[in-house]
Amino acid sequence: MRIDRLSVVSRFRRWRAALPALLAARVYVGRHLSTVPPGSLVVLPCTLTRICCGVAGIVAYKPKKASNPGLFLPALQESVDRICACGYDTCGEDTARLNREYLCGDKALEQLLASSQALKQSDLFAAVAADADARAFIGGIVEQLQKVIAAESASLNQCMGRLPADAVDTISSRLECLKDVAWCLSSEVLANVDKTDALLGDGSQASAEQLVIYKNINTVLNSIDRLEVRGRDSAGLSLMFVLEQEAFAQLEAELARSGLSGQFARRCGREVLGNRDIGLRRFEAADATPQVSIAFTYKIAAEIGRLGDNVAFLREQIREDAVLRATAALPHRHHTILSHTRWASVGAITEANCHPVDNHQVGERTADNAIIHVCLNGDIDNYLELKAEHERAGCVFHGDVTTDTKVIPLQVEKYHRQGRPLEEAFRLAVNDFEGSHAICMHTDLAPGKLFLAQRGSGQTFFVGLAEDHCMPTSEVYGFVEVTPRYLKLDGEKTAPGKGPESRGQIFILDENGDGGLAGVQAMYYDKTPLALDPADIKQTAITSRDIDRQQYPHYFLKEISESPASVEKTLQNRWKVSSSDPSGLEVSLGGQTVPPGLRKALLESPSSIRRIYFVGQGTAGVAALACADILRYYLNDPNVMISALKASELSGFALKEDDAADSMADALVIAISQSGTTTDTNRAVDMVRERGAHTLAIVNRRDSDITFKADGVMYTSSGRDIEMSVASTKAFYSQIIAGALLGLYIAGLQQRRGAKFISAEIRNLLEIPGHMRSVLAIADQIGASARRLATRKYYWAAVGSGPNKVSADEIRIKLSELCYKTISSD
Repeated sequence: MRIDRLSVVSRFRRWRAALPALLAARVYVGRHLSTVPPGSLVVLPCTLTRICCGVAGIVAYKPKKASNPGLFLPALQESVDRICACGYDTCGEDTARLNREYLCGDKALEQLLASSQALKQSDLFAAVAADADARAFIGGIVEQLQKVIAAESASLNQCMGRLPADAVDTISSRLECLKDVAWCLSSEVLANVDKTDALLGDGSQASAEQLVIYKNINTVLNSIDRLEVRGRDSAGLSLMFVLEQEAFAQLEAELARSGLSGQFARRCGREVLGNRDIGLRRFEAADATPQVSIAFTYKIAAEIGRLGDNVAFLREQIREDAVLRATAALPHRHHTILSHTRWASVGAITEANCHPVDNHQVGERTADNAIIHVCLNGDIDNYLELKAEHERAGCVFHGDVTTDTKVIPLQVEKYHRQGRPLEEAFRLAVNDFEGSHAICMHTDLAPGKLFLAQRGSGQTFFVGLAEDHCMPTSEVYGFVEVTPRYLKLDGEKTAPGKGPESRGQIFILDENGDGGLAGVQAMYYDKTPLALDPADIKQTAITSRDIDRQQYPHYFLKEISESPASVEKTLQNRWKVSSSDPSGLEVSLGGQTVPPGLRKALLESPSSIRRIYFVGQGTAGVAALACADILRYYLNDPNVMISALKASELSGFALKEDDAADSMADALVIAISQSGTTTDTNRAVDMVRERGAHTLAIVNRRDSDITFKADGVMYTSSGRDIEMSVASTKAFYSQIIAGALLGLYIAGLQQRRGAKFISAEIRNLLEIPGHMRSVLAIADQIGASARRLATRKYYWAAVGSGPNKVSADEIRIKLSELCYKTISSD
């Protein structure tokens, strides 16, 4: 949000005018606005909106072309052999040859990656799953790739200081691609074959169609497992099948033969949608063909637990469900999957409140009613009013269901019963909801479709576009295992030429799509059509390799442990052996980081850069303090003002509304961001550029928003070293290292420090990862100290002076984020 000086003054004037009324108001502390009388003053208001839920689903496209003819594994092996034969030893230190021939070039690697990713498509995946020799063959390729990657990485480390920057970039990027190939084959193909086989449970040979259904279930569970980092008090999964009457008769016969008919009957028609419930309805399709819809639901709610526990429980429930296995073995007309993980905001943390939530009312005959399952991120702020309307109309809510999500399927059903087409019923319903929300629904009223709605900026929806299915998720890392291509909903955008009533977007995903835009119907909330074209399809460089939790119990510990490697990657290719002194080192930053205009301004004597600001928010703001201290020491120039500010303080208090276009022509603003999407930081960059400032960004994510705003960009780590936990760790250390390198570069450029000083400082920086590993090696001692001392202390303060003041500030943020305590630093 933009907060400039003019808006601050305006707000102060409004507060001064309102002061008499405020003094007479009733005062509440920590209350939600909906619970207090009008005109009240609420100190520290409680908001029920959380951005801590995750939604994932799948719609599999109906095949419109022949299946792939075969695996062609020998061809894959031939490509791997050819690429692995063109390593560093073959190319030598000939830069032109390295750029041209190393690992056979970018095109060959991209083709190898595409061939590997094709094995994730349903028909090829099923072929791999059914052939033990094929799996062994692929495993051999993975071992070969891992050996080559290890050898080439060692060669890069040995020669890095001697090679030009562009050659190191070439080697590094191609090695990353080779790592992606190995990861795809080992984790996204072979490991998922094992997971899918485990879900099938009984050890019998599954048909290809049955295996594909379980593959899709496994894909959604993998997604929910990753999304669980956002909130993990519960998880739920809904599987909806639509069978023709003849197939359902076969199912009934199989259940009778297996002694499962009684279990099936007991699981149908319960009053509250819970774990292992089955929804059942008979109806006629549009072509008058008798149909039967069957919806399987699996749920768990747990206030306390570890990451992965909930998904492990869901996997066990699915593995043990013989009724689901029998249903998946039969031909079906339609099949969709909807799932959710959440951090409860409205309602108790119970199985009844766990999403998905259905449209069932107490006392209804469920066999006559449509099945509507819904998941929600965000809040329905007016749900109490909507609930009261339904109660006045005769709806009876079960006492165990207290979540606001319950009104969503009921509101959709209300409009549909009035004779509205389902798409219109869904649109009218979501328009009734106040508050920021992201909603996903599937129903047997529209088999084979998923309905998405997003309004506001508190939640997000992405639609991953794979070759044989589309996958809506609430975060990018929810779909990257299956595809890098996606669409993104925009809940803030209004229709062209329309007012705020059009704000919000609806996507309807249809299994009759062709793997692209044809399977997506889009509109604004006011029904204005939203035309999608190929330019709307985006691509992410993030892969599931970047976000894998590995063997760690949670992401925070993983990312602490990865900090030394992240610092090493940040140092990589930023230093070189000095051309004038083989025993010396020098900083090497290319034009992408320090563009020619900035370099020229720094080289002028005296320099035209007289002010340098480091800005950021949160942990990045603390890193800015460290970077400013380091640059002051390195530059040692009293004529240059160097300071660190929160980005919101720079934009709100250091700038004026009537500043001239060149009022900051003497300034360099270095913005630090982990994600590159921090609103305050990005807005500050926009504002200082408007006033003529030079800008640089220190950021972790390639192609994030800030990289398109700043003049120069310095990536921490590899630019794709994603940090999943809320409390940043490895990004913080890497940001400080990047700031130190930049400081040394500027000091050397302006000859404020000599070659020997710079060389010694680079060597010190190169030793830091080893020191970090020494600290991590005594993790058991640190843990014992924490268990002995920390658990008995209720009040905390972090204290440090000099450079350690930065450490104190960072420790304060970590404790606050992890323990929800108010903690001071001094």
